[in-house]
Amino acid sequence: MGADKIAHLQQCMRGWYGRPICLLDVPGSVWITADGEFVGELGYTRWSAGWDRIAEFWERLGHVQHGYAGAGFASISDALSRASQGFSQRLQFNKVGPTGVVGVTSTLWRVGPQPVAGGAGAAAPTGTAHIDSDVGAILYTNPASGTLHLVGADVGASVINNSLLLYDRLFSVAKTMASTTTESVTGVPTRYQSTTTTAPDYIGDNFGFIEVGGTALAATAHNWTVCTYKDQADTASTLPSLVGNSGAIVDRLDHPVSQWFAPLESGDVGIKAWTQLQCSASVATGAINFCIGHPLGFMSFPVINSMMPFDWLTNRDQAPRVFDNAALSFLEPLKPATTATTYTGRIVLTGAA
Repeated sequence: MGADKIAHLQQCMRGWYGRPICLLDVPGSVWITADGEFVGELGYTRWSAGWDRIAEFWERLGHVQHGYAGAGFASISDALSRASQGFSQRLQFNKVGPTGVVGVTSTLWRVGPQPVAGGAGAAAPTGTAHIDSDVGAILYTNPASGTLHLVGADVGASVINNSLLLYDRLFSVAKTMASTTTESVTGVPTRYQSTTTTAPDYIGDNFGFIEVGGTALAATAHNWTVCTYKDQADTASTLPSLVGNSGAIVDRLDHPVSQWFAPLESGDVGIKAWTQLQCSASVATGAINFCIGHPLGFMSFPVINSMMPFDWLTNRDQAPRVFDNAALSFLEPLKPATTATTYTGRIVLTGAA
């Protein structure tokens, strides 16, 4: 990965309130914590391991294997068998990202060409609970039975040292900008709404972010204050005041530098739903969406214009669950350069019985 990429990911995780996030391009089972610490078991390089895995695959088929909790598959062999039986979906995407700001996160929701650009959520109070058939999301087929899991990806980037966060876009609501009045939000997401910590759809790790839409903000200093939400216990909480950006450009997050998620009230680990929005100043023009997402994993690109294989199955403790109708999308956390970046590749989903 190199020292620069390691430092970049550590910066991305500063202040993160959720559980560790897996690194999808590191051999072994490696995760990064809120403190920027790398934990887990580090394997050897992807390239040297590749041939060994092919040989080991045939050997594994002849042995009973331990399952891995939460993955949905009884074993790696079970997952490979399911894939060979036609239970996989290969989803192509091509995103031409926006020009960004160094150290600031950009959203790829509104850019195309595949899937085509998405739009703003409905205005407050209702907002939009996103699903995979929404314009802008990656469309796939829900399994007839069982559960669907993310098992791999092959992706290339046109700019070195950029990162992608693949996430489930749960909800967004458009905020009126030329107003300082509080606006209630009544709409709620349809996924990751359980208050039970052991449930697969637990609210924990749901993160909030404030996204500039298709119109840049007017040059007005402003803060996001008195914004409220329901936390992981379904109780009322208040978002700490978050400094916005005068004249924020389209498709960036209206957050301070080095912050891709909105910090939560002390002790909170996830957002169930937004309940109130408020801006400290009346910004004459601009478009803002208050969003909720659930992270699936980081991908980083230490080389350019080369397809990087990301393995969620054999290199990870578990294949992340993709819920029915999930709206899969991408963020570019803390861009290392302003250059617009093109990402091309595919993700692979496999159904477990």
